[in-house]
Amino acid sequence: MMIEMQRRGSEYEFMAVIKANSEDVKTLARLMRAEAEGEGKLGMLMVGNVGVNRVRGNCLDFESIRNINDMVYQRPGGFEATIKGYFYQRAREMDIRLARRAIKGERQHPASNALWFFKPTGSCPSTWYDQPNTGRFKAHCFFRPYENSCPGVYRTF
Repeated sequence: MMIEMQRRGSEYEFMAVIKANSEDVKTLARLMRAEAEGEGKLGMLMVGNVGVNRVRGNCLDFESIRNINDMVYQRPGGFEATIKGYFYQRAREMDIRLARRAIKGERQHPASNALWFFKPTGSCPSTWYDQPNTGRFKAHCFFRPYENSCPGVYRTF
């Protein structure tokens, strides 16, 4: 599948790979900040990658996830940040721009195909709940599903 683009002035802009309105973008932006602000912009974008992958995946723990709100507030198995007050602060413009990049399909290794991440006290385990480790970025370890169990995460846009 090709990435859809629309012409904007003299440039092309990538269309979203998941449906998102302005409130969805702000919700994802708040999640990215609350989960990974200490990891910098790239770490926050990787959290966005995981979130977008969960919406696109339609597999494993995320079969019922259809949109950003479903993904952000999923229980059990959702993001820890949503139970802390910091998540509920207003989204900043920088965070919104990062969320838009994730929604448009920008992927960063090791989160490109990841559905999970966590912050271990030591080194990253090679697997987490039988899912392979794809790498570490600063404090967070990322884990992807096997392609045969979750092909939606591996499809190109």
